[in-house]
Amino acid sequence: MSFDASVGTLFENLQSKLDLHWAGGHTGHSRSIKNPDSEAERTALVGHLNLIHPNRVQVLGQVEIQYLERLGDSSRHDLVEQLFDGTSDLVVIGDGLAPPEDIRQRSEASLTPLLQSSSTTAQLVNYLQYYLTNLFADKITLHGVFMEVFSVGMLIIGDPSVGKSELALELVARGHRLVADDAPVFAKTSPDTLNGRCPEILRDFLEVRGLGILNIRVMFGDSAIKQARNLRLILKLVSMSEEQMHSIDRLHGARSIQTVLGVEIPEITLPVAPGRNLAVLAEAAARNHALLCKGFDAARLFMDRQARFMENS
Repeated sequence: MSFDASVGTLFENLQSKLDLHWAGGHTGHSRSIKNPDSEAERTALVGHLNLIHPNRVQVLGQVEIQYLERLGDSSRHDLVEQLFDGTSDLVVIGDGLAPPEDIRQRSEASLTPLLQSSSTTAQLVNYLQYYLTNLFADKITLHGVFMEVFSVGMLIIGDPSVGKSELALELVARGHRLVADDAPVFAKTSPDTLNGRCPEILRDFLEVRGLGILNIRVMFGDSAIKQARNLRLILKLVSMSEEQMHSIDRLHGARSIQTVLGVEIPEITLPVAPGRNLAVLAEAAARNHALLCKGFDAARLFMDRQARFMENS
C-alpha cells in the first residue's frame, strides 16, 4: 500500500493537534522521512536530540536549548552542523521556544524542515512516534465490516450476501460504532497489535443491499463512527444447514485462530439461519471474548461444576 511520508503531509495532519508552525526549511516540505528499518540500524525514528544514534526526527526543547547555550562557539557550531548533516529529515523545537538563529539559518541552508510547537517535547515525541509508526507499519486490507462492539474491535467477514452489512447496520442502531465497511486497512503497530482504520474514500459509508450506500455519520450522528480500533476478534458468518449446526461443539462453539500479519486473532464462526438474532449473538460474542481475556471461561466453569456434581452424587 502506498503512503506519503513527506514532512509536508505530516505537518498538514498534525498541525492542529500539535500546534505546529514552520520555522525554517520550508522549501524542504516535500522531503520524505526515511524508515530506519529499511536502512542500517544506525538511526532511530523519533526522539530527543541524539547525535550518537541520530533520530530521523530530532526533537529539541528547553533542556536541549539550554545545553546549546552552555557550549562554546566552536562546539556549538560543530553540533549544529552535525544536526543538519543530512542524517535527520526533520527538526522540531518544542516547549513553545523560538528556534535559535543559527539553527534556523542552518535549516534553510541545508533544506532541512524546521518546525516549532507549543507542545512539550514529551508530547511531540509520543505523537510523532505514533504517527510514523502507523505510517511505516506493515499493512493489509481485509474484506469485511470492522466494528467496535462493547469496546471490542470486531471484524465481520463472510461470503457475499451472507448478511454482514445488515448485521453491521443493526449493531450501529443498537449503539455500537462503525470503523470501516468493505475494505478496512490493518496496520501492525506492535508484535501483537493490529490497528484497523477506514480508507478515506470509504469513511462514514456503509453499503446495504436493497438500500444502497448509507452515510452512517449523518444518519446516526458522530458517535456512531469510530476512527480506529485494534482488531481483537473476527466474526465469520456462515450459512449452515441444521445438520451442520448440530456438528458444532456445544461447549466451546466454533472457535479457531486466524493469523494476520503474524498476529493471532481469535475467530468465531457464527451460523446464519432463519430465526437467529445475529446482532444479539454478535454482542454476546464480544462480551464473552472480553471475559475470556480476563481469564473467565464459562465452558471451563461449567465443566468444573459438572465434575463436582458427579463426585458428590
